[in-house]
Amino acid sequence: MPPPHARGYVPGMIRTLLALLAIFIAQPAFANDQTALDRALDDALATFERALPKLSSEEFGVDVAAYRDALSLQQFRSSYWGGEIGLDIEMREGATGSCRQFAAFVRIPPENGAVKLVLCPQFFSPGADALRELTVLHEMVHVVAGRDECQAMAFAAKVQMAATGAFTPVDAYWKASGCAGSRYTLP
Repeated sequence: MPPPHARGYVPGMIRTLLALLAIFIAQPAFANDQTALDRALDDALATFERALPKLSSEEFGVDVAAYRDALSLQQFRSSYWGGEIGLDIEMREGATGSCRQFAAFVRIPPENGAVKLVLCPQFFSPGADALRELTVLHEMVHVVAGRDECQAMAFAAKVQMAATGAFTPVDAYWKASGCAGSRYTLP
């Protein structure tokens, strides 16, 4: 039996080691998520920059310069929201709330001068690079121009079409969102 002064030492040490192990195991997952996010932002920006020469200053009600700044600088001047707006990106660990239904969503209107882009666990699914890029292109419309799903789908599709000559089919979501009767169109 250990001496009285050492009785709590071993269990306490085990708890500390388990806590450290949990931290080290979680670090690679966070690093992988951060890498996936960085790649998605870089890919979305590259696609947008390729499309830019074919875009007007405003497309589907989206201020293209503000969109570019939001995507590249995570800061933009907004005529829609009014003033300088920042972009805060939050990576959620659990599929709770809106993350049960979506890979990402935007908390709008801005609070304290910032719009929050929330990325859910499914955003980071392995092998989903193209979907992550499309999600960023889509969600940035909400960041800059508000809630309209049809507007976000139409703008993202136009950017993809202008950049690559094709766009990701979104027919089911387009129909489910009632976009066929909206003022927006897909390429």
